Amino acid sequence: MCGIAGYFGEGSQEILKKMTRMLRHRGPDDEGFYIENNIGLGHRRLSIIDLSNGRQPMFSENEKIVIVFNGEIYNFKELRSELENKGYKFRTNSDTEIILQAYEEHGSGCFEYFNGMFAIALYDKQKNKILLARDRLGKKPLYWGIFNSTLIFGSELKTLLQHPQCRAELDLCSLNKYLIYEYVPTPNSIFKNIHKLEPGHFLEYNGDEIKKKKFWDIEFKPSVSHQASGINVDEAQKKLGELIDDAVRMRLVSDVPLGIFLSGGIDSSTIAYYAQKNSTQKIKTFSIGFKEESFNELGYARLAAKFLGTEYHEKILSADDSLELIPRIADLLDEPIADASIIPTYLLSKFTKEKVTVALGGDGGDELFYGYDTFIAHKIAEIYEKIPLAVRKKIIEKVALSLPTSFNNISFDFRAKKFITGFYGKKEYRDQRWLGSFDKNQREKLFLPEVWQELKNQNEFIEIDNHLISLKEESYFNRLIYLYLRMYLMDDILVKVDRVSMFNSLEVRAPLLDYRVVDFVNSLPFNFKMNGFKTKYILRKLMADKLPKEIVYRKKKGFGLPMADWLTKELKPLVLDLLSENKIKNQGLFNYQYINKLLDNHFYRRTDNRKLIWTLMVFQMWRGKWLD
Repeated sequence: MCGIAGYFGEGSQEILKKMTRMLRHRGPDDEGFYIENNIGLGHRRLSIIDLSNGRQPMFSENEKIVIVFNGEIYNFKELRSELENKGYKFRTNSDTEIILQAYEEHGSGCFEYFNGMFAIALYDKQKNKILLARDRLGKKPLYWGIFNSTLIFGSELKTLLQHPQCRAELDLCSLNKYLIYEYVPTPNSIFKNIHKLEPGHFLEYNGDEIKKKKFWDIEFKPSVSHQASGINVDEAQKKLGELIDDAVRMRLVSDVPLGIFLSGGIDSSTIAYYAQKNSTQKIKTFSIGFKEESFNELGYARLAAKFLGTEYHEKILSADDSLELIPRIADLLDEPIADASIIPTYLLSKFTKEKVTVALGGDGGDELFYGYDTFIAHKIAEIYEKIPLAVRKKIIEKVALSLPTSFNNISFDFRAKKFITGFYGKKEYRDQRWLGSFDKNQREKLFLPEVWQELKNQNEFIEIDNHLISLKEESYFNRLIYLYLRMYLMDDILVKVDRVSMFNSLEVRAPLLDYRVVDFVNSLPFNFKMNGFKTKYILRKLMADKLPKEIVYRKKKGFGLPMADWLTKELKPLVLDLLSENKIKNQGLFNYQYINKLLDNHFYRRTDNRKLIWTLMVFQMWRGKWLD
């Protein structure tokens, strides 16, 4: 795993080195630079495959093509064999050279041959053009922008800011989206004129014209290679097992120590099962827990590890471990993300890095197999909308909204109030209203009137609408899965995992997001994945005889933190500092009186405003680091 940076246009060796060295945490083992005329390519390396010969930038044999690359191509051995049969010669055993030779053979069509996670920058000297490409699911980040005809790019936003042509100007529309979604949706970033390259796309630039092309997208029809039409659930279960088995096997290839994130949930336990199945030695598994019992899941992780016979490592953390990290959130993120689970994910990555350099995780399982409680909420909503409006408004909602506030982790009153406030309006918007922070009325009160004047007519869900254009013929739940994979998973979950793991120089791989698994699962009938109110139906069926039943049939919990309570106690001084009257008024964005009311209502436990306050805190910490 690595970090890449560069420019096509104006630049210098000094600029390129500044850009690249902002990514040292992504690649502490080595660095490399290529500068010629109007092109600069920089690379930081975390050595995983071919430790001695995989240095970058790497050149083709005729030195007409140069590449820097962040990621892994898992099918590189198969591709190498195919290319060797066509007469290509290889100087290294690295997957980077595979990309170079595949480009020579297939041109820009090469990207669809790669099974992996990647952000690629490739310079074609003969055509004097640069290509940027990002993997199918967006596992690896890639930011870009054009300033005065100079294309600037990098693995993280902070690298672009080191180029003198790049301006760090807050995008109010992106800030508005952040307050809605708790992240800035692709293709935008928090800064004006800086973009995220869409997943499954490549970009070409010759100094005059930008061209973008899609090489893969999420589909819900059976593929030629993984025919799912007409098969029964037992056949589908068998095929799913074969695909996950192969996806894990491919991701066990490493020239450095490797382990598994093990939470004790079915997704991570499935990965641990297939990893141990494909290993002749005990696989290392890593888990963290908390001294606070209601947030501790180590019992399940211990059970899975003992059952599978792995080499188990655990660490029990105190509240202080999390609290000490919170003021450093902005060091991890150069773009705000208000997902508080970034804290335990960081702590797990840090602990895992003590023993290994590569870890496999279960990301993608909830999105593919309908694992979130929100999918159950959508089923409940189908029933709820059949209840007469008068009964809903005058009885059910009146009672639910008057429930006493609890600060427990995702308490019943929290769920009930979120369900009701997010229920009305376009069905495909419900998920974001349930998962997000500030609704339109709250944002109107939050922003100063002159700021809101610029934002009030913005289509707050335009990203969802843009995705839905190509999904008109798909079922409602397929549309939801597409949105989860293309928004929440990509712009929240995968960003969170990438940033905290890379901050600890740890590579994390996600076998369930192998595109063959994604294609197959998405082609299956809905009731294979969600049967009645049973989530992850086919995955549970697959693993029923391979894992303890306590793990196979346990309810999803996730990485929870007692954030609501911390905001009133241990974190209160930080809250009051970040959201002080002086800071808020000097920034000229928000209405301090409204923020003060949010704080008072939360501190006195009148309403649970944890999500709103935390979202504002993360923005303030980010702003203090990158703008003020």
